[in-house]
Amino acid sequence: MRQKWLYWNTASRKWLWLVVIIGLVASIPVISDRVQTESSAKKVELVFNYRGLLDISAYQAHPQDFMNEQLTRLKGAGVTTMAVFESTLDELRKTRRIMVYNGQDLANLTKNVIPSNENFTYVLFTNEENAQTYAPIIEQTFADRQIPVVPWEYEGRSGLILQTPPENANMQPLQPDPVAVKMLRDHGFHILPRISDSVPYNQASMERLLSFFKENGVTRILFDGDAVKGYNDNAEMKSIDQFAQLLNKYDIGLAAIENLKKPQSGFQTLAYKIDYNVARLYSLSDADANLDVDTIADRFVLATKDRNIRMLYMNASPSRNTSKAMITDPIENLINSLGEPGHAVERMGKFGFELGQAEAFTVKDSSIQRYAKLVALIGAIALITLMVSYFVPLLTLLVFALSLVGSAGLFLLKPTLLEQGIALLVAIAAPTIAMVLAVRTVNYQQQRQPDASAGRRLGQTIILYVRTSILSFMAVPFVIALLNSITYSLVINQFRGVSLLHFAPIALVAIYVVFYRGSGSFSIKKIKEMLRMPINVLMVVLAVIAAAAGYYYLTRTGNSGSVTPLEMFLRTALEDTFGVRPRFKEFMGGHPLFIVGVFAALKYRKFVFVLILATIGQLSMVDTFAHIHTPAVLSLIRGVMGLGLGLIFGIIAVGVWQVAEGCWKKWSPLLKN
Repeated sequence: MRQKWLYWNTASRKWLWLVVIIGLVASIPVISDRVQTESSAKKVELVFNYRGLLDISAYQAHPQDFMNEQLTRLKGAGVTTMAVFESTLDELRKTRRIMVYNGQDLANLTKNVIPSNENFTYVLFTNEENAQTYAPIIEQTFADRQIPVVPWEYEGRSGLILQTPPENANMQPLQPDPVAVKMLRDHGFHILPRISDSVPYNQASMERLLSFFKENGVTRILFDGDAVKGYNDNAEMKSIDQFAQLLNKYDIGLAAIENLKKPQSGFQTLAYKIDYNVARLYSLSDADANLDVDTIADRFVLATKDRNIRMLYMNASPSRNTSKAMITDPIENLINSLGEPGHAVERMGKFGFELGQAEAFTVKDSSIQRYAKLVALIGAIALITLMVSYFVPLLTLLVFALSLVGSAGLFLLKPTLLEQGIALLVAIAAPTIAMVLAVRTVNYQQQRQPDASAGRRLGQTIILYVRTSILSFMAVPFVIALLNSITYSLVINQFRGVSLLHFAPIALVAIYVVFYRGSGSFSIKKIKEMLRMPINVLMVVLAVIAAAAGYYYLTRTGNSGSVTPLEMFLRTALEDTFGVRPRFKEFMGGHPLFIVGVFAALKYRKFVFVLILATIGQLSMVDTFAHIHTPAVLSLIRGVMGLGLGLIFGIIAVGVWQVAEGCWKKWSPLLKN
């Protein structure tokens, strides 16, 4: 009975492979939809922080002249937009629209005794035009906060008394400075407002604010702080719903800041309610604005080309330069990065991008996509089952049946968890199957032709390299199909389990090589032999080397991974030459290891252990496509280029191996004597 069950499970592999192929075909229209979506938005918006420019101008002898000069220069360099924060009394004071006094200042000004029981804020407008512009804004804002405001006058100038301490008054956000907005628009800039959720939500106030934004051509809002507008009051007021209605009414979208330590609270909910009218934004910090010109330019180009980012935000602030005995700023550095010698704008243009207001991606969702994703899901489950079958063949049919039932239930309860879970498992399965079959092929060829010539072994190696890579790539259509959602492209949802993807295939291939190689089935005898094996110094040394290699691999994994100077040089050279850089651990690591490992193992059986480390190259190709915010076409180019360069370096490594082998054969007898 057991043999019959084993036969049926083993025989089911060919039917599972057929299901996999059907799933691959079904994924094609989904892949097409994603490629069309990713190519639907090509405008890049260069944004400069107006508040930073305002702070810098405050240190100049002629602030307004400096401001006008820098605005002209920034516009000429390609900056399209100015980010304007909610105004404050302090900001209006810096721009000389108002003067702000406390009780002590007022006593000094009027030559009177300071009031004994009043700690108020006194605002004096610098001219009547400013009074007419800003008095209604200040009065309305403080009235919304239930802070009494009364008129005040000093020496014929209009003013207001805000019945709250200056420390509190200066914290109250006002609407963006309308005079500054008009001035920036007159210079040809678009406006990107930055608003916070620091005060209670008020629908009428937000209606007025968004109406003002619409009148001034605003198409997108960037939130300031750790939450979207309305988040703090949402439990009581459903304020996110109210704010979303206003955004839809005025056709205003959002900007999502890349790589925040924590996503802004409420952003995912608000994005959903405005139908994902969102553009991703890369923010260059104040400190990074002082990096060298080429580094800044590279960051801008890579952000747009590699990460689907359509807004580049530049911060700048004044700094004390003691060596020059003056206040300096990075404006010149930023302008040079956009133009000469950085040429960021020109380089982005070569990749089909143009400057303008960032647009949300137009999501392509063909009518067949839902059914195609279902078929792709079944195909992915079949591929995962095939992986299980190479380790526990008795469970093949059972795993496939249970996976289908479990997926159906999970689809009803948590569809996002289902798509992410299956995508992760299929991403692990394909390179694992590819390497297991490679190990089997090496064993078969070595037993069949143990004395094959070097030329024949090299030919067999290259054929196996191509076949293994194709099998690993089989995971890619499934990953794309299962995770084809604008939420992944905008990094509102993220693919989970990348760390597991980096290690699981290596561990599984290691298990297969150690316990399954030769017989193709699990061997208890090998475990007993390993447990009885005496430990020697060589084993300890090898264990230390393996631990060091694992630690280095960990440091290279993820966005924060460290890189060597050699890799940085190669990255830059490849980027400049081809416009795309393949992954270092593929073309200089996993792929050459695979080629030289297979070549050597076809003659020396124990070198098959090298294929455990060579798994890195295969899983890395799949991992590239797990970064959903990277365009699929670019990921494909990167993977194929890595394979090509890996083949070249692998053949070179084989040549080095042949020379070393020849030298050893020639000199080892002499060493023995």
